Amino acid sequence: MRILFTCRPAYGHLFPLLPLALAAKAAGHDVVFGTGEAFVPKVRDLGFEAHRAGIGIAEAETEAKRRHGEDAGFVDVGITMFGELLPQSLLDDLTPLLPKLRPGLVIYEMSDVGAGIAARRAGLPAVSVVIGRSMPPELLAVAAERLRPLWGALPADALLGDACVDVWPDSLRDPGTAAVPTTFRMRPTPFDPDVPLPPLPGDFVYLTLGTVVYGATQLLRGAIHALSRLDVDVLVALGPGDPAELGPLPDRVRVAGFVPQAEVLKHASLVVHHGGTGTTLAALGAGLPQLILPQGADQFANADALSSLGAAKALVGDAVRMDAIETAARTLLSDPEPREIAQRVAREIAGMPSPEQVLAEVVSWAG
Repeated sequence: MRILFTCRPAYGHLFPLLPLALAAKAAGHDVVFGTGEAFVPKVRDLGFEAHRAGIGIAEAETEAKRRHGEDAGFVDVGITMFGELLPQSLLDDLTPLLPKLRPGLVIYEMSDVGAGIAARRAGLPAVSVVIGRSMPPELLAVAAERLRPLWGALPADALLGDACVDVWPDSLRDPGTAAVPTTFRMRPTPFDPDVPLPPLPGDFVYLTLGTVVYGATQLLRGAIHALSRLDVDVLVALGPGDPAELGPLPDRVRVAGFVPQAEVLKHASLVVHHGGTGTTLAALGAGLPQLILPQGADQFANADALSSLGAAKALVGDAVRMDAIETAARTLLSDPEPREIAQRVAREIAGMPSPEQVLAEVVSWAG
């Protein structure tokens, strides 16, 4: 079967699709990607056929701010981006592309909703992949109204469509997937870029702000200096960021770009991060306590969910200060309870179906 995967041109949107895409390729399926122009060569470098489809998030944000003004709030700008500009641009590109590619199945990350709409119009089975928490009901209602002209008859969840792959374990299950008629549960499986493992100290804290807010250098510097007050080493992963922008660093701090995160997490004692879903689930899968410093999107919802469970502490807004980071990290390193809760969730994650199992189920469902 030819399977078309689509995603926004961003690492946090591409990486969650790769376990299924690699499983499909290994099973002998013909895998094709559609993504924004900036990521077409990156996807090709991973060994997949790729086509330009849709604009990037930055382009959509620029246009949304042009329409609403630079000072417009998230509801206006965000809903215009994700409920109108991004899906419409993807729909425009996929509509003529689908007859040429002739896929038997479309798999898209949940924010790339234009792919689900294009597939429905073409009579193709489509499955979304959960890459974060659901939008709050009031925001989802607004987004649904923007998406209604594109979807036509709206699915139960305008972002997840009629079928989805859910990667959240039961203890942190997102209630948003309950309305989706067909749900496949899949073990969250981190994708590690092919980069060398940096030398790792014996006892260290892993610090990252992911691949979107990695440029928040003031926050990173503050977190680095707060953690350097503890009797631990610190490994900082900047992703696409430039280590030189951090300036001079304390002696026990090591900075890298991209790292094989799943391997790094096997050796870390604590993860301090922004609350992105990929890092959140990868740290849970490794059974590690987390200190979350959310910066946007669903990171606040992730922080709330893990804090309520007891597997993490979160610092938000004005609470993000060096003394508070130091105190929270010290507590998480010494208190066994968050680690025990995280390890319980790790066992739960280990028992979830693998990408290979889920891929077979999805292909069978698609006929």
